[in-house]
Amino acid sequence: MCVTYPFAKIGHSTWIHHSCELSRASASLISVGSSVLLDRSVSIEILESPHPSKPSLILEDGVKIQQNTTISARNHIHIQSNTICGQSVLIMDHAEELQDGPCGVNRKTVGGSILVEEGCWIANRAVIVSRDGELVIGRNSVIGANSVVTRSVPPYSIVLGNPGRVIKQYDPATGKWVLGKRP
Repeated sequence: MCVTYPFAKIGHSTWIHHSCELSRASASLISVGSSVLLDRSVSIEILESPHPSKPSLILEDGVKIQQNTTISARNHIHIQSNTICGQSVLIMDHAEELQDGPCGVNRKTVGGSILVEEGCWIANRAVIVSRDGELVIGRNSVIGANSVVTRSVPPYSIVLGNPGRVIKQYDPATGKWVLGKRP
């Protein structure tokens, strides 16, 4: 696959299922680490990058992306090591909004960037969208199934709901779980 798709970087023991949707033209904007898994029907879309000299999508070592997940990068998405995405997850660093008018014409926002820190688990059908600025999912956090995240999440958090809210957080200093703060 790395001969057909000229990735910015591709590590050893990486497995990309043949049914993945990936443009050969945008492969140079994707950096893939070692032992990465892109399962069946994963869709990776790289839109017009404002920085064509650096990767728009970085998947570090040990990232596992399950089937039917879509990653759409316009600016920058960075998924750090040992993160797992369940089935049918959507990760986008931009969004579409309706403009006023009789037809409600869609327009894409400039968007932001997304950083998913190491060791996170993003459960089935979760949605992570950055409309602007940097959205960070803190290390070792869990995004629950069907949750919608549009704001940053602190490390060691469990997020549920639409909109996603921190319902529990682990405090490594005390070794205890505490209730999450509601915005």
